[in-house]
Formats: sequence, C-alpha cells, structure tokens
Amino acid sequence: MTTTATATVSPTVSISTRALLTCAAVSAPLWAAVSLIQAATREGFDLTRHPLSELSTGSLGWLQITNFLVAGLLTVVGAAGLGRVVRSKWAPRLVRINGLGMMAAGVFVMDPADGFPVGTPAGAPAALSWHAYGHFLSGTIAFAALIAACYVLGREFSRDGRWTLAVISRITGTATLVGNLWAMTGGKAGSLTLAAGVIPSMLWISAIAARNLRRR
Repeated sequence: MTTTATATVSPTVSISTRALLTCAAVSAPLWAAVSLIQAATREGFDLTRHPLSELSTGSLGWLQITNFLVAGLLTVVGAAGLGRVVRSKWAPRLVRINGLGMMAAGVFVMDPADGFPVGTPAGAPAALSWHAYGHFLSGTIAFAALIAACYVLGREFSRDGRWTLAVISRITGTATLVGNLWAMTGGKAGSLTLAAGVIPSMLWISAIAARNLRRR
C-alpha cells in the first residue's frame, strides 16, 4: 500500500515542479525580449536616455505594463519551483520579492520625461506624480531583492564547490548593483548601464531554473 501511494504522488510532485521551474525559466527572457524589441522600434525612445520602464508611458504603454505584470507573475510562481531545487531558504524568497516588485512596477507607471513619448518636453518632469514615486520604490525593492538573490545563490554554489556558478552569480549581482548605483547618481548613459546590469541578473535566475529543469 505504501509503495502504491508513493508511485501515485511522486509523478504529481515532479510535474508540478517542472511547471514551476518553467515559469522561472521563461520570465526573464520574455521580459527582456519584449522590452528590447520595444526599445528598438518605438519612436523617440533612446536607451541611453530613457529607462526601459519609460516604455510603460504613451499610447503603447500597455505593452510594457503587461510585460511587467506577466513576467513578474511568472517570477513569483517560479520562485516556488526554485525553492524545491535549492537548499537556501532565502534565495526563493528574494526571487519572489523581485517578482512582486516587478508587478508593482507595472501598476505604478513612470511619468513621461525627456522627450518620450514623442511630444514630451525635454528634461525631467517639473514634479513627480505619486505613481512615479511608487514605481521608483517598487524598482528599488525589485533590484535589491535580485542583487541579494544572486549573492545568496553564489554562496550556496561556493559551498557546493560549483565555482563557475558561484562566480557568475556574484558577477551578475554586482553588475546589477553597479548599474543601479550608476543610474541613480546620474552617470552618463545611466539607463543603458542599468539595463546592461539588470538584464543579465534576471537571465541568470532564469538560467538556474532552466538548468534544474533539464536535470529533472
């Protein structure tokens, strides 16, 4: 009787874990692809001046808003899958917080700024709206959680002797930290630097999920 019960439950757990890991594996590639395609095609958008979040403004802003919401939800769901394949309790929690921050960033939209959408005056807005402040707070939480998740995973990989994975985790986490600080301090091409720092970390979390998905 015990053997039969195990055989019945085990496939269900396996399928559930695969589904959760699939969500984590596709979340970052989806968000990055949709964001970068828009950045290359929407009139007036300049990645050296405009953050990818600015794509949520204008008549086509719903595309990026949906992108944030869908990718964020996939990340939240996928965090449960990561919780089943990594020993760290904090890494999945941090990934979940990152996903929630992404969803909040989709709800709270930035203000039009610096010539985008087309027709917007150059430079920063004279005053920020409440939802712009909400977006900045959401982004800060999402970035901080993403950075911490990369470092926590790097520590776990080091303990396991998987040095290559540990180094990549720390490099991507550091890239996000540097890119975020550079953008916050008004560094040249800060929006481009931020994107170059954040996207690799997001993709790395998805890659870890995909790696465990293949192993299953």
